[in-house]
Amino acid sequence: MGSTETTASAPGKDERRPAPEQGGRHDAHDLAGLEAGLDALDTVQTRRAPLRETLVQKVLPPVTAVLLVLVVWQVLVWAEVTDSYKLPSPGAVWQEVENAWLQGTLLDYIWTSVSRGMFGFLLALLIGTPLGLVVARVRFVRAAIGPVLSGLQSLPSVAWVPPAVIWLGLNDKMMYAVILLGAVPSIANGLVSGVDQVPPLFLRAGRTLGATGLRGTWHIVMPAALPGYLAGLKQGWAFSWRSLMAAEIIAQSPDLGMGLGQLLEAGRTNSSMSQVFLAILLILVVGIAIDLLIFSPLERWVLRSRGLLVK
Repeated sequence: MGSTETTASAPGKDERRPAPEQGGRHDAHDLAGLEAGLDALDTVQTRRAPLRETLVQKVLPPVTAVLLVLVVWQVLVWAEVTDSYKLPSPGAVWQEVENAWLQGTLLDYIWTSVSRGMFGFLLALLIGTPLGLVVARVRFVRAAIGPVLSGLQSLPSVAWVPPAVIWLGLNDKMMYAVILLGAVPSIANGLVSGVDQVPPLFLRAGRTLGATGLRGTWHIVMPAALPGYLAGLKQGWAFSWRSLMAAEIIAQSPDLGMGLGQLLEAGRTNSSMSQVFLAILLILVVGIAIDLLIFSPLERWVLRSRGLLVK
């Protein structure tokens, strides 16, 4: 009987043998599902938004805001909250736009200021970028120049116009000097901030792979610091544009041409509020256009490349 019990118990053991194998299949299936989920998290799902969605989400809100401002503006004019020579109607300002267009001066006003602003900004970019890298990477230079850059960034750009006029005269060099003094500190400080936020692990990994010196700066530091650097560029352009407008308003000379700042000052001199509003409108439109056409696409590209933007 002992042998019979032993023989009978053998099939039971064989029947329990596949159980671990089945559990292994379940574990493998769960692991594969986990890996697929992690891959899905790492993958950035990009798609091009439909035209209607783009119009509703990006075009309609600013258009609605502009229309609301125009309605409120016209209501204030109808209510006669102040004298008409102090607050012109939207129609009067639009008449100034038409007159400048028919006279062929509207685009000249815009191009004179935009060409100066862009050229000055490019000069500031060429100076501020290496300056920011040196300040960020060399401790002695940072201790010596860092506070000066922060102080220059907080100094109003209009303060540089009188000395620039005395030093350089009423010419385009004076305009570019004011732009550089306003924009270079912002670009340099933006890059310094971006470099400070680079994880040390990236730098150690770069050195391990042989990316040192200029190679490490180009392949490791600059890509990792790009978000902060881009923020500095946007602020640098804002300072460039503001500095240029301040210089054009104060410095008046036939040799300088007629930019938007000169147009604004001419409207004040002629007591023409419609001309003043025209200059303000054009300054605002140029600033918005540069941001939408240049900096916003760059910002979206940086965010999308880092998986932070899915549309």
